Amino acid sequence: MLSDKKIQDVEFKAAAIRETVIEMLAAAGSGHTAGPLGMADIFAALYFHILNHDPSNPGWEERDRLILSNGHITPVRYAAMAHAGYFPIEECLTLRKFGSRLQGHPEREKLPGVETTSGPLGSGLGQAAGYALGARMDRKSFRVYCLMSDGEQDSGNTWESAMFAANNKLSGLTAVIDRNNIQINGVTEQVMPLENLRSKYEAFNWHVLEVDGHNIRAFADAVDEAKAITEKPTVIIAHTIPGKGVKEIEFDYRWHGVPPGKGPDDKVPADKQAEVFLRELRTLHE
Repeated sequence: MLSDKKIQDVEFKAAAIRETVIEMLAAAGSGHTAGPLGMADIFAALYFHILNHDPSNPGWEERDRLILSNGHITPVRYAAMAHAGYFPIEECLTLRKFGSRLQGHPEREKLPGVETTSGPLGSGLGQAAGYALGARMDRKSFRVYCLMSDGEQDSGNTWESAMFAANNKLSGLTAVIDRNNIQINGVTEQVMPLENLRSKYEAFNWHVLEVDGHNIRAFADAVDEAKAITEKPTVIIAHTIPGKGVKEIEFDYRWHGVPPGKGPDDKVPADKQAEVFLRELRTLHE
């Protein structure tokens, strides 16, 4: 059960994850900012409440599998993993450095606890469906979670995978779409309109839920409902604010693929961005 105290604890973790994301991106001098900040609450809920996992034994056979399809937001995954105890938090500052385990897109063979190498958008749902089917064939009880961006719903292989998962009634699969309404070159509904996204997945015979992606209780309840669905896969459309927690970044697609120090400077000078954003996050969560 999610007590009020547990929710506060997860919210605290989300705040810490956001700060780490800014620190690691500023140190790297490259990477994506808006998406990782927007998904911090969901990653905190996954790693500190939902997932059945063991940071001290990343290869545990019965662990839940978390597939990150939109690999460009991996700083938030690395930050969540570090705070959960998979590796020292200080290692986050090696993001994108030569020889680092923390590459700009996750690499399965470099970092224990990362299930797939990702980057090419649209590939994750098919990989997750394969994991879920394999679990059924092997009579395993672990669940598979696939995190996707809304922008990658433009990819045709996403919908091939959606058909495959529904056809095989993969109820052990829960997909989560980060519905933040931005992609690298603009607003999703201007680049390639996605709505009505709910109706599309329902037409593909998925169980569809929509939640506020910053409401940890609502997200956890949606995951619990997904576990109760036995005849089809579930997709949770999580409405999030890109850049959540930093008002100068929120809703601004220009921050999709740039780090503090190299972002738009019409609100904060580039050389002050990391300092200002960290101060804002710490003040917000005091």
